[in-house]
Amino acid sequence: MQTIRRYPSRRAFTLVELVIVLTIIGILAGSGIYMLVGWLDEAKLERVRGDLNTIDLAIKGYERGNYSKPPTQDQGLQALVEKPTGDPQPERWRAYLEDAKALLDPWGNQYQYRYPAQKSKRKYDVWSLGEDGVESDDDIGNW
Repeated sequence: MQTIRRYPSRRAFTLVELVIVLTIIGILAGSGIYMLVGWLDEAKLERVRGDLNTIDLAIKGYERGNYSKPPTQDQGLQALVEKPTGDPQPERWRAYLEDAKALLDPWGNQYQYRYPAQKSKRKYDVWSLGEDGVESDDDIGNW
């Protein structure tokens, strides 16, 4: 009689099992990235709201030191960072924001300033052009 040789069985994943696992990992990673992008967009909007509050407080400080006059349209928000060179000169100027980076929104665009206001109930408008960088209905402002 002939003896049958048994080889030890090898345990391994089949190609189908590997494809299924990789597909599941891909779906989970894709949905996680999708959710993360939504949170990042919301975080940028919250940062804009916080920046607008900071700029608003800086303008109020500028007004207190300059007889209730905010920066002119020509002076713009830069007057909160460095002393304006044009007229009217502020009576008691000081830096109300540390540096010009405070004047950039999360998308790297300058915050916009308009004096006198056209949309806000305040004396001035301050707003971000948003992600598209173009003045449109999706802008985020102090109105």
